[in-house]
Amino acid sequence: MHRSLCAAALAAAALTFGLAPGVASADGPGVGTAGIVTVGDSFISGEAGRWAGSSNASSSRADALGASAYWDAGSGEQITRCHRSSAAEAFIGVPAANFACSGALTASSYDGDNWKPGLDFADDGAGHVGQAKLLKSYAQSNNVRMVSVSIGGNDFGFGGIVQQCVQNFLTSPTWWKDYCRDDSSVTRHFTSANVTAKTAAIKNALLNVRSAMSQAGYADSAYKIVVQTYMSPIPRGSGFRYKESGYSRQSTGGCGFWSSDADWANDVALPTINAAVRNAAAQTGLSNVRTLELANAFTGRRLCENTVGLLEEKGLATWQSPGASDQTEWINQIRTVTTAGSSPYYIQESIHPNYWGQLALRNCARSAFNAGNPRGGTCSRGSATGRNTRGEPNMTFTP
Repeated sequence: MHRSLCAAALAAAALTFGLAPGVASADGPGVGTAGIVTVGDSFISGEAGRWAGSSNASSSRADALGASAYWDAGSGEQITRCHRSSAAEAFIGVPAANFACSGALTASSYDGDNWKPGLDFADDGAGHVGQAKLLKSYAQSNNVRMVSVSIGGNDFGFGGIVQQCVQNFLTSPTWWKDYCRDDSSVTRHFTSANVTAKTAAIKNALLNVRSAMSQAGYADSAYKIVVQTYMSPIPRGSGFRYKESGYSRQSTGGCGFWSSDADWANDVALPTINAAVRNAAAQTGLSNVRTLELANAFTGRRLCENTVGLLEEKGLATWQSPGASDQTEWINQIRTVTTAGSSPYYIQESIHPNYWGQLALRNCARSAFNAGNPRGGTCSRGSATGRNTRGEPNMTFTP
């Protein structure tokens, strides 16, 4: 936790550890090469970026980045379990910094023993600094043209909802399904009052981003805040490649959802969270806020979708086999304590964009950056296949 370090020292270190390798630092607001900063949660930090597709035969078959995947501070992580992978979308080929953290809420907090910096100016004097404060410091000496934001999912209890859905799937029989969509631990996140409260929290987080940039010397016209919605990670019930009977959805596919719960996730939960994100962006009243729509970005490549498969199901030796990015999933399997165990997998990597997903999002981020003239739009795979010269899955961007 680096408790012995002073806040100033850690903040200074953060400005180094988050930089894209091999890209020269710019000079400050409006001076030097235009760059990007990503802030927020696990859907932008690079969580699960180690794994390219999934394999139950051997983890090595899908291990694209190895044990150092999340090292952003020399031989380790600057903040334990932030999981800022080298595959993260920030690194589009211009000066970049990734201050996002897996598990982050709109406000800074502790997750057990781990510090989770939110989109605020928190500074406890023991080296734990909020992402808005880190952004301010970085932007003072780098020409930040776009701040990409992914935030709100954890405020809506994303991880707990997934856990409840999988638990219900594993502990109820096909003839007496126990759905998570009507459990009080889940429905409480989607009450009108809670949606209103979380929308306000997201709005305030975005205003903190603006405040950080203003304090760093930026006029609103000098940059854009690009707010991302969340992508659908699983298909509707009819799109699963594993039947509901038995437990193969979880034991083989790592996608233990009843079909009705999967429908609810796509038809209610995801739209509600994304609407809160959009409404929060609108409620800021800021002229430089744009939205990057990602809800359908991974359609056809989602976890357990019937259009893709495990590496071994597709006859692929490893993630490097020709066509792997088109035939395997872009969302990581859901891991339980039993399936993670002593393996190299982390439970927190569950149901996040994997290596291919991260690179696809990087493609989207580059289109949004638009050579230093950021814009909003919709990014999706559409009918695109194959990869570009950078090795990223081809994506379709519509401004």
